[in-house]
Amino acid sequence: MKLDDNDFVLFGLPERFVIDRVDLDARWRQLQGSAHPDRFAADGAAAQRLAMQWSVRINEAYRRLREPLTRAAYLCELRGAPIAAQNNTAMPGDFLIQQMAWREALDDAKSGAGDAVLSALDAQVRAAETDLLAQLAMLLDEQPAPALAAERVRALMFIQRLRADLDAQIDALQD
Repeated sequence: MKLDDNDFVLFGLPERFVIDRVDLDARWRQLQGSAHPDRFAADGAAAQRLAMQWSVRINEAYRRLREPLTRAAYLCELRGAPIAAQNNTAMPGDFLIQQMAWREALDDAKSGAGDAVLSALDAQVRAAETDLLAQLAMLLDEQPAPALAAERVRALMFIQRLRADLDAQIDALQD
């Protein structure tokens, strides 16, 4: 293993969107156990610094691989289709219309439309998220299309921001 190996190589996993989270967690614990700086306390400062670099690298890779959104973005990048969300907001037209409708529904709920509107919106957004995750599995693992997958990742990023706003609104109503 080398520090500059990609995350999948580092963890000994195939470069796939669909991964076994239990396996990922077990590999993370194993890697952390072998690279933890405390194991190298008797080997001097240089060995401890190297172990610290490995530990940081392992944790960064684990954080990237354990979350579907960051894993998908990473795979897109590895396959030549970086997300570049700050410069590229390309999404399907129907999704843009849908996101405007969701934002309007959230605004309506904030202005007093109530729990029923929030519950319905929450269900719609969760279903769309599930659908996008399934699309990503297909576009990254089964019928590779990294550019389309990158578009879906940007849509998923929007959905996650919307879900955070939705959750905050739901929490506010419950308080």
